[in-house]
Amino acid sequence: MSDRDKQLREAAYQEVETHKSLVESDRFRLGYHLMPPVGLLNDPNGFIQYKGVYHLFYQWNPFKTEHGAKFWGHYTSRDLVNWEHHEIALAPSDWFDKNGCYSGSAIEHNGKMYLFYTGNVKDEHNNRESYQVLVESEDGFTFDKKGVVVELPEGYTAHFRDPKVWKRDDYFYMVVGAQSEDLTGKAALLRSSDLYKWEHLGAIAGAHVGSLEDFGYMWECPDLFELDGEEVLILSPQGLEPEGMLYQNIYQAGYFIGKMDYENDRFDHGEFVEMDRGFEFYAPQTTEDDQGRRLLFGWLGLPEEREEDHPTIEYKWIHAMTLPRELRVKDGKLYQLPVEELKKLRHAEVIYQNVVLNEEQQAFAGIDGERLEYELTFNENPSGEVTIQMRNHATIMYSPEKERLTLSRISFVDGKTIEERHCEISELKNLRVFLDSSSIEIFVNDGAEVFTARIYPAENEKNITFKTGQPTSVQLQAWMLY
Repeated sequence: MSDRDKQLREAAYQEVETHKSLVESDRFRLGYHLMPPVGLLNDPNGFIQYKGVYHLFYQWNPFKTEHGAKFWGHYTSRDLVNWEHHEIALAPSDWFDKNGCYSGSAIEHNGKMYLFYTGNVKDEHNNRESYQVLVESEDGFTFDKKGVVVELPEGYTAHFRDPKVWKRDDYFYMVVGAQSEDLTGKAALLRSSDLYKWEHLGAIAGAHVGSLEDFGYMWECPDLFELDGEEVLILSPQGLEPEGMLYQNIYQAGYFIGKMDYENDRFDHGEFVEMDRGFEFYAPQTTEDDQGRRLLFGWLGLPEEREEDHPTIEYKWIHAMTLPRELRVKDGKLYQLPVEELKKLRHAEVIYQNVVLNEEQQAFAGIDGERLEYELTFNENPSGEVTIQMRNHATIMYSPEKERLTLSRISFVDGKTIEERHCEISELKNLRVFLDSSSIEIFVNDGAEVFTARIYPAENEKNITFKTGQPTSVQLQAWMLY
């Protein structure tokens, strides 16, 4: 470890200690989500199950609640519920990453963990360079940078980052988020037989590749995998213009389902679908565990989206991870559900069977508070509007007439403006909702749609109420969460 590396780590640890009491005094600190110990957290990185342990690394700026020269922070868990925070995995200490160890992934090979990330470099004129860097680890806790293994291929700008690596047959493959020289988003593919020497195969998808027209000026955080007999490309495109209810956030995260043609280096795919219909969700990354599950973490935040207005900044921290989710593909659609292990958080169960909701707002004992999960199951598709108000700051509304589900919230910018996000659904079968101190995650119709958002209610705002435009029979179940 170089002197520069040691200095950066010591400065980061000092920042954690200096602000520890202030950070932990924030009532908006989340109870069962992963957060930075200080400063800013963004993309999930290097998500892998290695030697029976789940490792989740993350983009971290420990020195301020703004973006800057990122480190890789590091969490581990054996059950996806109880997490331990570890020493810094990577620091921006070398010539090839001096302005940030940007996002990347992990793979196991011959018993070792290999990390790949983008080294970000800027010169005195703020011109960017990007390098794909390899790191080796014998144990998953100590890391040895091996240096640059991919320099910028021809045809791209320096916005070439976020390598995701996997093995197929005799080769390793790397997909990288990219911007081509015509300033359009691409997913670039590279191939290697040894993880050290990589051959650029070209753009497998992107603007003017196949049938896709212009689709954003940059594609970040690509992730390509097989699931339930389909192949899925997850990515985070930047530069999409809003279209009706779609693409309402500054940047998007979504997926294509298609077929990867490894002979011709093309991914033939259908339409782009947003993965999350809420306000804060970006840069998701997946891994496959030893149960054969495809698991996902997303960043419960967005870059450049009013970040300076989050009230947690007063307490020297910002952003979190989503809950871990399991992915499935059904009938050509990607479904997301909270992982089964999260049921370990439950206690103080309450059940209300065959309750009739009506035009009167109803509250139910045991279904309120800051940290809880509840499930609402409809015995039949509601014929009138459904309205669920949560902590006076967020509302779920379903209109059977419009076939539309809406999440609205009070803006954290001014505490007054009502913001809305929507999706189309033909019927409402069930809702599974997770509330934490300052977040909400809503899983609709067994995970066919998801809404994720931050909310910042007053300390005494803990009530949840239900009402329907027409009498509607439902099942209600809820749990407090540790």
